Amino acid sequence: MTLIKSISGIRGTIGGKVGDNLTPVDAVKFASAYGTFLKNTLQKEKLKVVIGRDARISGPMIHNLVVNTLIGLGIDVIDLGLSTTPTVEVAVPLEQADGGIILTASHNPKQWNALKLLNAKGEFLSGADGAKILEIAEAEAFDFSDVDSLGEITINDAYMDIHIDEVLELPLVDAEAVAKRKFKVVVDGVNSSGGIIIPKLLEQMGVECVKLYCEPNGHFPHNPEPLKEHLGDICKLVVEEKADFGIVVDPDVDRLAFISNDGEMFGEEYTLVAVADYVLSKTPGNTVSNMSSSRALRDITHKHHGNYQASAVGEVNVVELMKSTNAIIGGEGNGGIIYPELHYGRDSLVGVALFLTHLANLNMNVAELRASYPQYYMSKNKIELTPQIDVDGILKAMTEKYKTENISTIDGVKIDFPTEWVHLRKSNTEPIIRIYTEAPTQEAADTLAIRIVNEIKAVAGI
Repeated sequence: MTLIKSISGIRGTIGGKVGDNLTPVDAVKFASAYGTFLKNTLQKEKLKVVIGRDARISGPMIHNLVVNTLIGLGIDVIDLGLSTTPTVEVAVPLEQADGGIILTASHNPKQWNALKLLNAKGEFLSGADGAKILEIAEAEAFDFSDVDSLGEITINDAYMDIHIDEVLELPLVDAEAVAKRKFKVVVDGVNSSGGIIIPKLLEQMGVECVKLYCEPNGHFPHNPEPLKEHLGDICKLVVEEKADFGIVVDPDVDRLAFISNDGEMFGEEYTLVAVADYVLSKTPGNTVSNMSSSRALRDITHKHHGNYQASAVGEVNVVELMKSTNAIIGGEGNGGIIYPELHYGRDSLVGVALFLTHLANLNMNVAELRASYPQYYMSKNKIELTPQIDVDGILKAMTEKYKTENISTIDGVKIDFPTEWVHLRKSNTEPIIRIYTEAPTQEAADTLAIRIVNEIKAVAGI
């Protein structure tokens, strides 16, 4: 089944049967549920929603369906057209809108698309609000407007430029210092909207930009998740061009990865570490990442005399903990930078601008910068179980086995050992336990993962 309904939105593959895939009927149904939720909750005479999309092939079709569904509900739409997730998040409060929808399946392949749903702050909906939308969709409790009360569309294609301006105006972004360094950077925009907005940002910061896959046609030239095994072309081009580093974003530009000047991966986990290092050096404070993210952020935070905390996995959970701890920067180890000075959402533009400013202030290249940080290595694995196996029972047994260690059960089971950790999480959609480990060497991370896998199999009797 390739239609996934969750509290954060709906995603699925294009085509196929209604209810099993993201068909036009499903797109209309969930747009109707979201619009109805806003009307029921806010009880305003006129509502306004911002909509943008990434460049994937199905984007225009899904975009037209969603926009016109909201119009049919009597809701006005600010249509950003081709955009990015963080751009829509920035636009919602600037437009004083009541919500927003980003049409993107993020790092998923081209056959996927999704509706990501925002509140009036431009932040992802809470779990409770997401659950209400799913209930409305299930009941199909929609009440559309009559002909005299239809919504209106306002097209505004200036928001990518506005987003860039907002980033450049941040106090910790120093475009002049960056321009003086005359950096040369290769950008892989995976043929989506990042291929437009990242080069524009670089040019305004005085950086020479070498474009790779920056045509926003939705034909992803490689798997769009910015992982090492997908990025051979840019790693090679950074070396050939003698570039200072490379930038990779996913299709909706909320995940950011760097390639060092030697053509090696800087490491998605270390995107947040490097940016946080710079931010904390100028504005000391607290940080947050999720439980599956590197311990390196904790180390950097402590170096700057701040307090680090880990949230459950998921951007909504990271943001909630950031707010309650007054964190000045946070995010996820998948290359997601959340900098509240601009907005509470993962934003590759903020990450790029802060990283460039950081580099401009240092007398070292990107490979040397990476080597200066605490060295950790991760191993990511999963065990597929039969539906009959009690996954919760397995996690409880592992918690009991390691009860003398530092354990958190906020999100699955996280066991913190003195020099390494393991995080066990069950899938919400299939009988799988995901196993993340981190240690000071790759061998130690792999060895810990193998040990935990074998222990889980012993408990499960497989």
